[in-house]
Amino acid sequence: MPQPDPPTPDDPPDHAPDDTLNERVGVLTRREIEARILGPFVAALAERFGEAEVKAVLAEVVRAAARESGRAMRTAAAGDDLTRFAALWEPWFRGGALEIEELTRTPEAWAFNVTRCRYAELYRALGLAELGATLSCNRDAALIEGFSGEVELRRTQTLMEGAPHCDFRYRKR
Repeated sequence: MPQPDPPTPDDPPDHAPDDTLNERVGVLTRREIEARILGPFVAALAERFGEAEVKAVLAEVVRAAARESGRAMRTAAAGDDLTRFAALWEPWFRGGALEIEELTRTPEAWAFNVTRCRYAELYRALGLAELGATLSCNRDAALIEGFSGEVELRRTQTLMEGAPHCDFRYRKR
């Protein structure tokens, strides 16, 4: 049976390639790359179209991307077990990006406090502290929505907003 011709660079892809950037470079490095592009871009758009509207659109786009990442994590975890979800977080922790105090890890609940967040430190160092919550913290609830409609995240405070720690509380409903 003849083999099809290999695609050429001019051929459109059938679908977007799988996003493996988190695994390849880690999430902190990814967020720095994104922030260095998005910070000036958002500032320019805000000047032209108004800050509130631009930030609202950015927040929607970031949440949609996080939900898609959550769906990919569910596929990788082969279910909505929170122990498996937690095991997939290595790219977020890589290089000490998050220092945590883990309180619980079971199939039905995962609870931890973030005691150091290098994401928050990064955004402050880049002069983008006001965008940090939108670009990072904003993703957390949407990520778990994509992972499972049966799991909820309760978080009442973040280091990004000046609290002494972030309190992540995932649990199956």
